[in-house]
Amino acid sequence: MRATYFRNKFTVLGIQVASLLLMTFAAEAQHYKWAPRNNPEFDRRKFSYGFMIGLHTSMYEVSYSDQFVTQKFDTVHSVQGSFTGGFSLGFLVNLRLNEFLDLRVLPKAGFYNHKLTYYFTDKTSRTQRIETTMVELPFLLKYKSMRRGNVRMYMVGGFTPGIEASGKNDAEATTESIDIKRFNLTLDAGIGFDFYFPLFKLSQEIRFSRGIVNMLGSENSIYNQPLKGITTNTISVYFIFQ
Repeated sequence: MRATYFRNKFTVLGIQVASLLLMTFAAEAQHYKWAPRNNPEFDRRKFSYGFMIGLHTSMYEVSYSDQFVTQKFDTVHSVQGSFTGGFSLGFLVNLRLNEFLDLRVLPKAGFYNHKLTYYFTDKTSRTQRIETTMVELPFLLKYKSMRRGNVRMYMVGGFTPGIEASGKNDAEATTESIDIKRFNLTLDAGIGFDFYFPLFKLSQEIRFSRGIVNMLGSENSIYNQPLKGITTNTISVYFIFQ
């Protein structure tokens, strides 16, 4: 019950933060709506480039194996993931398809610190921490609204393949630690605002990512055996400069 409570608390907190940021963006949009236009021809470029900084909170979501209900694991009450923070750095290549649609490629490095807690019936617990650096390559379609003054709202959707570049889990993949695969694939969706300034464009974006690959490794670890699958859930806030 305690693990479920904290998990729900973090989820609600993430949604509240996302809602607050969206309200802030909307307020800024109204402020810039009737301002003189900066860079009026910016979005007519066939290709544009930039860089980005991202902050995220991510967690592992688990599903249990058949062994979880056997006598071998009758002392394990539950296994719960927790939202933990991280950040990412990367670049942007933007291809204009038409007035309202762009194709975006954003190669980036993401720094993650996931945590799984094993709760036992005697009220003790053990925590597995997995720190990884992922090289990720999001492919996103960006659908834009009409520009109002120096503000434009947009939605993005696509997918992100990622592969682990380094992580503490590599050296610790033994029977006494959980084994995680090096590859991940997520489906992404988000919304944001473009703000046009005299010398650059700033995009502020909230993106939700859902892992569709089972990241549980094949190592016969005591931490792997009660689980059937592990997927990722991530909420990210990006600041993109073009």
